[in-house]
Amino acid sequence: MASHNDLGQEGEQLARTYLERKGYRIIVSNWRHGRAEIDLITTYDNILVFVEVKTRSSSQFGQPDEFVGPKKEQQLAKAACAYMEQVRYQGEIRFDVVAVLLPPQAPAEVNHIQDAFFPGVGWG
Repeated sequence: MASHNDLGQEGEQLARTYLERKGYRIIVSNWRHGRAEIDLITTYDNILVFVEVKTRSSSQFGQPDEFVGPKKEQQLAKAACAYMEQVRYQGEIRFDVVAVLLPPQAPAEVNHIQDAFFPGVGWG
């Protein structure tokens, strides 16, 4: 069985390949700001898209995307603001989640949720 980090890396690679096939252009992977990390920063149709990839080996405790909660959304939003400031980006943005299920002995499942959340909505 793959370690937690190996599973996450495999999920990120599957998500990356999936998005590239859909026409997304990957700008950077694993961009860090403080303790927050954005798994993939991409562009699609002139929109800057921040992507959180969640990978699980089973859905026994829920689908992978269910593990992106308000605290994670807040961290992603802060990191996204820092990135946009750094590159002086002023345009449309979006936050997506790519949920990857990698069960042992079965094919991988990739679920892309566009506009998965909007910063500030549902916090507090």
